[in-house]
Formats: sequence, structure tokens, C-alpha cells
Amino acid sequence: MSGPHLVFVAGATGYVGRAVIPRLLARGHAVRALARRGSAARVPAGCEIVLGDALKKESFAGSVASCDSFLQLVGVAHPSPSKAEQFRTVDLASARASAEAAAQAGVRHFVYVSVAQPAPAMKAYVKARAEGESAIRALGLNATFVRPWYVLGPGHRWPYLLLPGYWIAERLPLIRKMARRIGLVTLAQMAEALVRAVERPPDGIRIVEVPEIRRARLD
Repeated sequence: MSGPHLVFVAGATGYVGRAVIPRLLARGHAVRALARRGSAARVPAGCEIVLGDALKKESFAGSVASCDSFLQLVGVAHPSPSKAEQFRTVDLASARASAEAAAQAGVRHFVYVSVAQPAPAMKAYVKARAEGESAIRALGLNATFVRPWYVLGPGHRWPYLLLPGYWIAERLPLIRKMARRIGLVTLAQMAEALVRAVERPPDGIRIVEVPEIRRARLD
């Protein structure tokens, strides 16, 4: 850790945002949190709140300038195949807006919650997140792409039923690599991996996949 960071967080009121922000604050970092006017009360205490729309760069870009890190967490809640259009109009659109704002402000490190890829399901979701990664690369940002598949936690527990199947799949040579890539992680593991990503900015692009998220280790 090179010292306290000033982190701009888009998606501060979401499932992952409300888990990672308290950890950032507890580690001594400052957080500038983007929120819509009607949801500002849901931002964890201790943040500087920026009122704006994650889909409209001009509504928040002016508040990014002094930040050295940008954490992009915006996404449709409870992704499913029925939300394919929203993956483009919300997930991808917000990633592009955030990356452009970060690049214009000279942010040193962009952290993007992407998704495990390639994957055998959720093709529209994976495609939108992959395009988000491509947009970030095209802007020349130093970035960390964190690629979970499913994040277990409050309100997101049904995949625990799949754990026996994962245990078997991770031991079968033909599908072991895929099973590990699309394995399950906990909300606590995800939050810790994101904090560590902020604290260890890379030169260029770094990809953090499920096994590294589980260990909260960044190689």
C-alpha cells in the first residue's frame, strides 16, 4: 500500500458498493461516492457524496479530477438472460461514461468489476462486460479487471445449492479450469479483493479472476 487513496466510486449504493466502501474507509482511504439524488441516503457513512447519474458523464466528471483511483461497480441488479438490453444500456453505458471521465481527469488507476470470461452462459452479460473492458483498454488507462461469476451474500444465497456440483467439477480434468473460472465467491472476498486492487495499482492491465478473488491475492 503506497498511502491513502482518494477513490471515486460509481455504484456506491449497490450490493458490492455498500460492502467495499466501509472497508476502504477503515483502511484510511477517502471515498467520493456517486449517487442519484433519491438514493444518496443509502451511501455508507463517511463518504463525500457526489449527486449525479452514472450514465451521464457530464453529471459527475467534474468531481473525478482530484481522485487517483476510480472504482466502477455499476450494473443491473440480479443479472439474468431477460435483462440483455439493460446490460448494454446500463452496465456498458456506465462503464464507458466512467472510463471516459477517468481518462479525462488523469486518474491513475481504474478498477472495473467485470465478469468471468469466457463462460458457458449469460452470453449477453459477458459480451457487455467484455466490451466494457475493451473500452477501458482503448483509453489507455492503467486498470484492474476483477472477474467474478456469482457473488454470494445477503439476498444472493441460492447458488450455495450448487456447491457440491462445483466441488466435483473442480476435480474433473476436462472441466476443472472452467469450473474454477466461474466459481462462486463471497461478498467479503469480493470486497477485500477490490480494496487490495485499489491499494496496489498496476502499470498497464491486471486481470483478477475467481481463484485470486478467493485468496484476495493480486499477482
